[in-house]
This record gives sequence, C-alpha cells and structure tokens, in this order.
Amino acid sequence: MPDLVPLPGSERGELAGTAPATTPLNRDQVITVTLLLRRRAEVPRELVEGPQTISTSELGAQYGADPGDARLVGEVLGSYGLTVTETHLESRRLKVSGTIARLESAFGTSLSAVTSPHPDGSGDVEHRYRTGGLSVPARLGGIVTAVLGLDNRPQARPQFRRPPAAGSRTMATPDDDDTGDPGKQPAPRQAQGSSLTAPQVAGFYQFPASADGTGQTVAIIELGGGFTPSDLSTYFSGLGLSVPPVTAVGVDGGANSPGQQADGEVELDIEVVGGVAPGASQQVYFAPNTDQGFIDAISEAVHATPAPIAVSISWGQSEDQWAAQSRTAMDQAFQDAAALGVTVTVAAGDNGASDDPSEQTQVHCDFPASSPNALACGGTRLIGDTTTFTITSEVVWNELASNEGAGGGGVSDVFPVPSYQAGAGVPGSASGGASGRGVPDVAGNADPVTGYLVVVDGQQEPIGGTSAVAPLWAGLIARLAQATGKRFGLLQPLLYAGVAPGVAQPGFNDIVSGDNGAYKAGPGWDACTGLGSPDGGALLTLLSGTTPSTNG
Repeated sequence: MPDLVPLPGSERGELAGTAPATTPLNRDQVITVTLLLRRRAEVPRELVEGPQTISTSELGAQYGADPGDARLVGEVLGSYGLTVTETHLESRRLKVSGTIARLESAFGTSLSAVTSPHPDGSGDVEHRYRTGGLSVPARLGGIVTAVLGLDNRPQARPQFRRPPAAGSRTMATPDDDDTGDPGKQPAPRQAQGSSLTAPQVAGFYQFPASADGTGQTVAIIELGGGFTPSDLSTYFSGLGLSVPPVTAVGVDGGANSPGQQADGEVELDIEVVGGVAPGASQQVYFAPNTDQGFIDAISEAVHATPAPIAVSISWGQSEDQWAAQSRTAMDQAFQDAAALGVTVTVAAGDNGASDDPSEQTQVHCDFPASSPNALACGGTRLIGDTTTFTITSEVVWNELASNEGAGGGGVSDVFPVPSYQAGAGVPGSASGGASGRGVPDVAGNADPVTGYLVVVDGQQEPIGGTSAVAPLWAGLIARLAQATGKRFGLLQPLLYAGVAPGVAQPGFNDIVSGDNGAYKAGPGWDACTGLGSPDGGALLTLLSGTTPSTNG
C-alpha cells in the first residue's frame, strides 16, 4: 500500500474518565465516515462579511470541492477496500464506508471501544475512541482536510437549564387567556424572577410588529431528543397561534426521537422560534451527537434549497475539547452560510467563563459559538412589566453560586480577533493569554427562572439557558428579513459598525451590570453579554439602511 502522510489538525488528546467497554471493538463492522476536501479557492472575506450573497450552485462551482479531487479520493481509497457512498461537492463532503480494520489502515490509526462520561452529565456512554493524529494516503495529502466519525464520542452538550426546585425562587404563570400578541395579551406584571412566554420576551425586546417571519425558513440543529405534534399543538394553541410548519430531517441515521432528556432542548428551540416568529417555517435537523453528525447536520442545513434565513444551534462544548480539524470544518461551513446569506446563531454556553460545570478555575470559550462566522448569543436575567413591556432590570445571568448556571463568554484561545471586533475593546484572556475572538456578540433573556414557558413531554414548564437565546435571535432575524426583504448572512459587520470601547451600539439594550465569573459587564461590548440584548425596532431601522442582498 502507498505511504501515509500526517493529516494536520486531526490530533485527539486523552479523554478523561474512559474505561474499556464490556464488548471489544468488532473490526469487521462496516461504518461510514465523512471526509472534507479542500476548496477550489478560498471564500473571499468580502463575500463572507459583505452584504452580497451567491447561490448554492455558484458557491459550489467557485469554492466547493473539485470533481477531480473527489474522483482521486475514490480511486485511492478504493485500493484500501473502501467505497465512496455519497458525494457532496458544494459542501466538500464525501461519505466513505468500509470495515473498521480497512479504515484504520487507510487513515493510520487504531480504534478501541470505551465508555466515558457524556458531556451533558447524563452518565457513561460507549463509543469508538482514538488518540493522537490521523494520516491519509500520500496521494491525498493536502486534498483531504478532515476525517470525521472514526472516533464517535459524544461531542456536545445542550445549553438549556431548568429552574431550581419549586420554592427556591418565585415563579409565575401567565393568564389562561394569554395570546401570541404581546401588545394585546392581558398578562400580569412580572414578579421578581418569574417566567415569561416567548411572545412576552419579544414584546420586551420590541420585535418589529410589522413582521412575523412569513416567507422565511429557520433551520434548527439537534443532536438528540425530539418533539411530538401534540406538544406543539398544546403550546401554540395556548398562545392563540397556529402550529407553524415543522419538518424533521434525519442526518447520518439521526431521527426525531422524543422521550429523551434532550427533548427539553428540542421543544424549547422549536417553541421559541415559533413563539417569536409564528409565520416562519422550521426545518429541524436531527443527527448523532458526534463531530461528524454535528458538521453533517450543519452542512445539510446551510446548503438546503431554498437556503434558510437562519440556522439556530444550541449545542456546544469548550474549544479545547474539539479536534482542530473539526473546528475548522465547522467554521468553514459557517463561511458557506455567510456567503449564502444564512445567519448562524449559536448559544454561548451555560457555565459562565469557565464553560465547565465541574470547575470555575479555568476559562474557556464554548465552540461553535467562538467561531468568528457565527453570531454568539449570551445570557441575561430580564425583569419588567408585562403590561407595558417596559424593562425594569436586565443584568448578566449568573447563578454560579447556587450551581444554577451563568451565561458563557470570554476570549477565544484558537480564533484571532475578527476585523469587525477590532474596535470593540476585546481584552486579553482572563487566563493571561493574548486577545482573541470575543464571545458573545449579542445576548437575551436566559436565566431559567425568568425563562420561557414551554411544553415538553406533555407538561408546561419554564426553561432557560443560552439555548433559548439562539432561537430567539433566529426568530428575530426571520422577522427582520421579512420586514426588509433582505438576507443578512454574517450580521456582525453591520452590528459592530463604528464600535468603540465603552460605547453602547445602536440597536441594543446595553447591559452594564453583572459578571460571568471571570469577566464583568460594562458600557459597550463586554465578554458577558456582547453588545447587549436586542432592541428590535432600532435594529430594523439599522438594517433597513443596508445594501440589499439576494440569493439566486
């Protein structure tokens, strides 16, 4: 067989808490992995950051994978007894199937079967495992940029939080005749620390009343759990709304599978999007919780026809827990999204600046929120008058002292400061490192006690976390797109335009009080709530003046 060469960025470190699985790995088992190929050409930054967009076919023809590269990969891997089963040139992905033994030979690794703790704290899970780097056949050096799915450890945790036990903090329930129109519903005044409906949150943030998301599609990425039509019917009828079109899309064998712990995440996402943008259609992509499944689901969503207006992601893991090849592959998928006019909204994490529920002594950003090509969404605690929709208090969400979570934020260790943040005053890392991409960009109500009343597995309950903020912003973007007739893609160059340290940006409620453990809020951008929570009317004015964009 030909010589192998190292695959840069494929290194995996030791995973804490691993133990041998009860059943040894069957090397005759056939599995499917995803290969990422190099681009024909790099996507220009002006296309990623500018107002113009291109079509999926144009993106593939100019910046996708070269058909010649794909044919060569098939030929070379065929000599190892492997088969290319799917080719997606626009997203540069090949699906390759074969026995574990043949895949180990082709990619220079040794796999084992282990158990390890799930990132969401639900217990130990069994999976394939590897350490060290991968290699590729020498003829494919520089052509194959990532090999995903050999190690199928759970990669991410959902970023949602339930409130503490009843009685710990005050709760309130809206009136039975609560409706989806925040301007008409006879809602009670919000008590200190009481839950809200999604339309009420939209009312506090002045979402444009002239739009409800009609004509727009929001994609949602899920790595487990599911929803039931009966839950959606109960939820939306309780708000006086029709159930929006919601379609489940399976990726890599994933499926809508209600009855799991992650149902809280799935139904929160769907119900928040539908509660604030009831006219928008939703495509919910279900994939296995692996780096392969995560990236494949995002690629399928971004390259769908027609392209969605936004992709909402409420799953993540600290930057240091990802292989570099996976971070790069996902970040490049977000570049594709920006070029297509798709805005990707991502939860910034629920464990403060540490991004680790087990300790608060280190600082990490959560990925994919730390990608400079995603809109990172942090968390606040919102209190106001639900009669007038006047905000009386909004501070950084931080209940770390009682182990109830806090909004994630900080300074990336792997992504440099993007050009749009150059004037924002992003500090050096609290760990003593250099300045990098600052997280988050924006914020919204996330404290689970001031969180969102949703219906999950037949029960109405309040749920929060930055998981709620990503779909909140996705729904806002759908309404803004409808109202302006524009696609926005990467929003940050517009949101940060003219930014200066310590100065509030137009379009935002500046959050100046609170901290997330290592960083403090203050005037202007900060590493707790970014530019602040949205003022939808002001954002509509701001975005209405941008150059129109189209997607062919």
